[in-house]
Amino acid sequence: MAPRKVEEYIREVFKNTDIKIEVISDLALLKEEYPLFVAVDRAARNIERHHGRIVYLTYEPSSGSVDKTLYLVGKGVTYDTGGADIKAGGVMAGMSRDKCGAAAVAGFMQVLSVLKPRGIKVVGALPLVRNSVGEDSYVADEVIISRNKLRVRIGNTDAEGRMILGDVLCKMRELAEKAINPHLVTIATLTGHAVLTVGTGYSIVMDNGPARKSLHAQQLQAAGEELGDMVEISTIRKEDIAFHRGKGMGDDVFQANNLPSTRTPRGHQGPAGFLMLVSGLDKHGSESKTPLKYSHLDIAASGGDLPNDATGAPILGLAGLYLKDRY
Repeated sequence: MAPRKVEEYIREVFKNTDIKIEVISDLALLKEEYPLFVAVDRAARNIERHHGRIVYLTYEPSSGSVDKTLYLVGKGVTYDTGGADIKAGGVMAGMSRDKCGAAAVAGFMQVLSVLKPRGIKVVGALPLVRNSVGEDSYVADEVIISRNKLRVRIGNTDAEGRMILGDVLCKMRELAEKAINPHLVTIATLTGHAVLTVGTGYSIVMDNGPARKSLHAQQLQAAGEELGDMVEISTIRKEDIAFHRGKGMGDDVFQANNLPSTRTPRGHQGPAGFLMLVSGLDKHGSESKTPLKYSHLDIAASGGDLPNDATGAPILGLAGLYLKDRY
């Protein structure tokens, strides 16, 4: 299912519902506002059906006040070749499932369209792109200026998930600064390290400081356990952010090393540090003037691998936590 087909499917699903749809597919606008996304999209631009796009889905209750705002960003890599750092040795098989984070966001929005909960506004974002390999692939050593005006040095093109999430999360952070009781969440089939850490069938949640103070991870774990959507908890440490700071002249942020996550210490926590840096959320910690709650969910171990069915994780857990007693 290429990006265009995903858009068509979403429009059909949410036709005649309370969900508002906005699609950004104009290349000039994408280049201006989502340059990290465009870097990944570059190699697929010569085939129209693979043109990337970003889909925003918004739910607002039809009546009453809002006391909670939730921002969800789901990784939507429709197929992941690894790019110039190509997936070799047979490990490319199954990479059509690299869009399960975006699918989970769409699924959660569908739950909202059915239950019509009170008091909560939800904005879901689905960056949809094919990580192709070709003559215009982005490559290691490139420096790309992000939406947040940070110089991001590429280390590995197979770390494309954090690239397509980063600028969109930055946009959500900008919105969250003006929102009522906001919480930002990224959902992605991101690392093999997550699979080694917890085993098949378990999502991993990681909270930043403000989210951790609210015991968000523990609450999500409890809500998921009640509904059979199992979640384990990891912790984002200062080392995870430090690892992704610029390494030399000419860069502010280091995207990734050139080793698989399975051979990288703290291989599933590190990407959360990158996302905090590149989105500007590192400036909104517990001691800042405007703390923002942020959680990262790695569903590489729980999303479901071919030929098995996709699981829909972590839709049930999120619904159990955020929608309980609201409908």
